[in-house]
Amino acid sequence: MSPTAPRKIYILNGPNLNLLGQRQPEIYGYDTLGDVQSNCLEIAGSFGLDCILLQSNVEGQLIDWIHEAREKAAGIIINPAAYTHTSVAILDALNAFEGPVLEVHISNVHKREAFRHHSYVSLRADGVIAGFGIEGYGLAMRRMGSLLKG
Repeated sequence: MSPTAPRKIYILNGPNLNLLGQRQPEIYGYDTLGDVQSNCLEIAGSFGLDCILLQSNVEGQLIDWIHEAREKAAGIIINPAAYTHTSVAILDALNAFEGPVLEVHISNVHKREAFRHHSYVSLRADGVIAGFGIEGYGLAMRRMGSLLKG
């Protein structure tokens, strides 16, 4: 990557987030991942960053993207969805990434079922944003911009 090229942020989304805007809108709202991407691209640009939003229902694919980010990204914003509470493999992959990692959850996981109160990803994350709807992604992108400036 050339020094003048925008630094890329990977925004990784786990299972069922492809249904954002359709699935349980009383919890997750009516905005889509397309809305998230548009908002994040705008905010990233204001920091001289670029971003790519990816979503998979497959744990191994998320791990492959984290590995890819080691070579191509300055930071990772991740909403691992249900894998938050189950995936040591995603934690291990994130531990091999040297840049900042921010964890995002659309809902306030601490007001939900007890099993959602534990996050493996939080053991690696430099920050966690939960309960702000899709605005949490924008907050994470602003924080990423602050972490990477200079």
